Order: sequence, then C-alpha cells, then structure tokens
Amino acid sequence: MSEHLFADATGFAGLALRPELLKALTSLGYEEPTPIQREAIPPLLEGNDLLGQAATGTGKTAAFALPLLHRLEPDAKGGPAALVLVPTRELAEQVSQAVHRYGRDLGVRVLPVYGGQPIGRQLQALQRGVDVVVGTPGRVLDHISRGTLDLSDVRTVVLDEADEMLDMGFAEDIEAILAETPQTRQTVLFSATMPPRIDGIARRHLKDPVRIQMGREASAPGEIPLVRQSAYIVARAHKPAALGRVLDVEAPTAAIIFCRTREEVDQVTETLNGRGYRAEALHGGMSQDQRDRVMGRLRAGSTELLVATDVAARGLDVEQLTHVVNYNVPSAPEAYVHRIGRVGRAGREGAAITLAEPRESRMLKAIERLTRQRITLEKVPTVTDLRARRLELTRAALESSLQTDDLERFRVVIESLTSEFDIETVALAAVKLAHEAAGGDVDEQEIPTPRETVRERPEGRDGKRPERRSGPAGAGVARLFIGLGRRAGLRPQDLVGAIAGESGLSARDIGAIQITDRFSLVEVPESAAEMVIDAVSQTTIRGRKPTVRRERYSR
Repeated sequence: MSEHLFADATGFAGLALRPELLKALTSLGYEEPTPIQREAIPPLLEGNDLLGQAATGTGKTAAFALPLLHRLEPDAKGGPAALVLVPTRELAEQVSQAVHRYGRDLGVRVLPVYGGQPIGRQLQALQRGVDVVVGTPGRVLDHISRGTLDLSDVRTVVLDEADEMLDMGFAEDIEAILAETPQTRQTVLFSATMPPRIDGIARRHLKDPVRIQMGREASAPGEIPLVRQSAYIVARAHKPAALGRVLDVEAPTAAIIFCRTREEVDQVTETLNGRGYRAEALHGGMSQDQRDRVMGRLRAGSTELLVATDVAARGLDVEQLTHVVNYNVPSAPEAYVHRIGRVGRAGREGAAITLAEPRESRMLKAIERLTRQRITLEKVPTVTDLRARRLELTRAALESSLQTDDLERFRVVIESLTSEFDIETVALAAVKLAHEAAGGDVDEQEIPTPRETVRERPEGRDGKRPERRSGPAGAGVARLFIGLGRRAGLRPQDLVGAIAGESGLSARDIGAIQITDRFSLVEVPESAAEMVIDAVSQTTIRGRKPTVRRERYSR
C-alpha cells in the first residue's frame, strides 16, 4: 500500500477543489482543512483508492465527501454516481445532510436510505434520479433485490465506520453490494480500528490504496487535552448513587451514559429521573420513531441525559455533547475510544468519565496503554462535596439574577425588613430560601471506598485451604445461601473477594463461611444483606453466575 505525504498548501483553496465547493465551505465557516482532510483529499481527487484509520471527530466526512462531489459529472444520466455505506440510520442522515450542504451549489441530489422509514418515499426519489446514495447495508441491499437501485454507474463507493458495520453483522451484505458495482470504481474505506477483518476487505476490494492513519487532533505542547478522562472505583451496589453524585458535581449540559444492557439502561434512566434529572433511554428495543423523538428532545435541550447501549448509540453525533459517562468499563478498549470520540470536538472541552468496579481496574490499564493517555482516578464526591456544590449553584444563580434581572420591584420588601433587621441578616434569609427552593442540602449516606484487592488466605500445612465454619447466625447477622461449592472449585477467599469487591463491605465485616460440595453459606451484617444479595448475584465467581438468597432454614 502506498503512503501519501501532507499537502503543502494551506487552506481549502490549496486542495484544488471546484469553486462551487470552496464557496459552500466559506459560507459554512470552514477556513482550514483538518489533518485528515489534507491527507485524504489530494489522493482521492487523483482517483486513488484509500484506506483510512480515523477516530470520530477528525473531519473524515468532509475528507471523502468533497472529493466525491468534485468528481461528479453535472446533469449525468443513469443511476447514482456515488454510494456511501454507513452502519446506522443516524449516521446516514448526518452524512447525507453534510453532502447536501457541501454540494448545494452543484445541485447535487442526495438520498439517505435506511430501515424504519417508509420505503415508498425512497422509491419515488430513486425513480426521479439521485447522484449520491447514503445508506445502511440492509436497506441498500433491499433496494438492489427489488430492482429499484442500479449501481452499475457508480464511480465511488465509501465504506464509513467499516469496523462498526462488521460488528453489527453487515459483512455479507457489504460483499453482496460491492459485487453489484463496477470493478473500475474508486473505493474508500474509513475505520476507527483496523482488525484483521478490515484488512481482509481492503485486500479484496481496494486497488493499491493510499493508506493514512489519524488519531484525534493532538493538543499543542503544554495545553490541557480537550477530553478530560477520569475514573471512579466504586462497588456495583453503590454505582447508581455514585453516578448521581458525579453528575451533580459535573453538571453536564448534555451527556450520554453508556450501559451494557437494555435492562441496565432502563434502571439507570429511572434512577436519574428520580434524582431530578431529565434522562431518556435509548436502546434496541425501541422503535425508530421513539428513537427519533428522544434524539430530537436531546438536541433541543429538553433532555439533558441520554442513557444508551453501544449499539443504540452508534452513529449518533450530538454537537452540544459535553460529557460521556461509562457506567461500566467497556469490554474492549476500542469501544472506549469510540465513545470518548463524541466529545471535545471543534475546540470545545469535554469530559469522559468511567465508573469502574474494583475488579475492572486492569481494564482501565489496558485502555491507557491503547490510548497512551492517563485516566485520572478520582474519589467519589462526598456528602460535603455535594453540599458545597449546591451552595455554589445557589451563589451562581444569585449572581446571574443580580446581573440580568429587574430587581427594583422587590426594593419595597427590603426597605420594610431593614427597618427591623440588618441588611446582612435579610440577605442570608433570602439566600436560604433560594437554596431550599433549588433542592437544599443533601441528605444521603456516604458511599464507602471499596477494597481494590483482597489478600488470599494461606493454605494449611496439609495443603488444603482452610474453611471457616459457621455457627448459628447471631443478632444483627444474616446468613446467605450462595449456589456454588467445592465442585465449582470455590474457596473462602473467592467469596470474601466477591462480597468485599462488589458490595463495598470490608473483609472483616464478613462473618463465618461454610462451603459444602454444592453450595456455601456466608454471614454478613443484616443491614447489608439485601445489598450483598443484589451485588453478588450480578457478578461471576470462579467463572459462574451464582444464585444468591437468604438461607431458608438453619442447618
């Protein structure tokens, strides 16, 4: 694969684009190409195939859209001249809108095609004729099979976010679509990561491609990175409360909170709404109309938090996004890179926050190695921190009112009160009322700091691991049944580690342990029993997910 050097000329004018494109870019306020645009546009204008590795937010849409539009023939007859394949409906809409904006002075006809939209509208547009089709693989293949989309005149095919399309199971669809396009086409492939499957597609379908690799634009020496990355180590049972506190302190304008499952999305959304936030769920169980309404409310500012699974959030691009929160550490470091790429764009600051359970600390290290950036470990905000934050919000609200509001009509109240009280006491009473109206002081329990590691107990002299035997549970102590025993290879330290690591209890809070062949009994403080049941039942011990409940009878 050949390499391409940086273009020397500065500005878009130095890239030899059509005057109509330069005019559109000027009207949109684009002054200087991003690094990936400087690297990609010249070889694409020359007709080369291109394989690009680029994170979200680097400007890759314009990098392939501008050359694609430059090479279009005005008033060409026949089928579309360009096809852009993307993983999601949201990305299809975004790319389609971008191509339309750049090519408006060329009279370019652009059509997004995707599932969840009435196909009749798409059929009518295809019959009238289009120049560029931007679509998801499934719907594009559907049109091909119906005979309503003819790709025999396509000159350029773009595979955008190719790794995402493969992760979503579109590999066979992509192969079938490419088989319908001319062998003489120009092929452009962009992907945030380059797993072997992407390399395989490149070898089969790209001809001596120019290869470029771009990360997010680096900060200048001495500058703070635009994306502030931090993590909080917190036991699973305390994660809902920890999330609420972190959001209280961060006060995001708009944030996406990533969860692993639909059930977790619904639970977290309910928790946040109960805390007074305007949170919306977004997952694969929702219809396209529901998804559209949720995104509309987020972009309009009537929703401030979006709680989503990775699959549901693919392709989303929210301009005003200030925070990305990982409710769990992503299982693959590449997924972390995808997520944080949504903030810190166009010179704006952003924050990427991760809630990590004690056993996930190693995964944070793997992410740091991949990104070559440090993730700062923070302490979960205390009750004192929250009270200070709420007082600061009250102060800020009063300062804003002093600067912008018409306060004169309240002077009569002040004058009547200051005849009996001094002005400072009156001000304090007013601040107290404003503070209480905004929610007042925090009335919550402190969140314990979990133990990150639990030392294993030594083996006995006979080589067997000791077992802590149980007597009757005393007052204030609950005995829990855990459906794993010796046959699963269970050891006392496994139980201590799981309970301490997941619930936040210390090892000394855990009482007697009895392990039999098929199950185990563990004593914990009665006050923490339900929390331990909930936390441990959601984790794995010795590779298995155990049944956890209160013991039903005494032994």
